[in-house]
Amino acid sequence: MEEKELRVGDEVEWNSHGSTVTGVVEEILTADTEAAGRTVRASEDDPQYRVRSDSSGSDAVHKAGALRRHSKRNADRRNT
Repeated sequence: MEEKELRVGDEVEWNSHGSTVTGVVEEILTADTEAAGRTVRASEDDPQYRVRSDSSGSDAVHKAGALRRHSKRNADRRNT
């Protein structure tokens, strides 16, 4: 997935410990920072995404390649 396809508020899913987790993009990280309990290496050219899990409420940080769009609602949101 291209980084530019994801925006704050998008519903996404990712694999975690053999399960599929769903959540929402909370923040796009474009500079090195501390997030989700770890140091995150990010840049404008290689952003990472802070996502909040629907089931646990916990934050995680992933690169775009680890995330997939979760629902049709995301496509509908882009058309408004």
